[in-house]
Amino acid sequence: MSALTSGTGRLDDSPAVHRYGRWWLVSDAGAIPTDHVFASTLDTFARALLDADQTIAHLPTPTTSRNPTASDTGGQQ
Repeated sequence: MSALTSGTGRLDDSPAVHRYGRWWLVSDAGAIPTDHVFASTLDTFARALLDADQTIAHLPTPTTSRNPTASDTGGQQ
C-alpha cells in the first residue's frame, strides 16, 4: 500500500490527511488546515514514502526453492 493513494487520503498512520487539494491535521476534535510551509514538508515526505514503496515493490523476491549448501549453513547440513 502506498503512503498516499491517488493524491487523496491519510499519510500512513499520521493525523495528516490530503483532501480538497491541501493538507489537514485531523483528530477526534476536528480538523485544521496546515500552513504552506508544513504542507510543503508533507508533500516532500509523501513523495519520499511513495518512491520508497515503489522501489520496494520492484525488488526481486528471494528464491525459496533452492537447497542450502554446506557453505550456506556454516558447514553443517
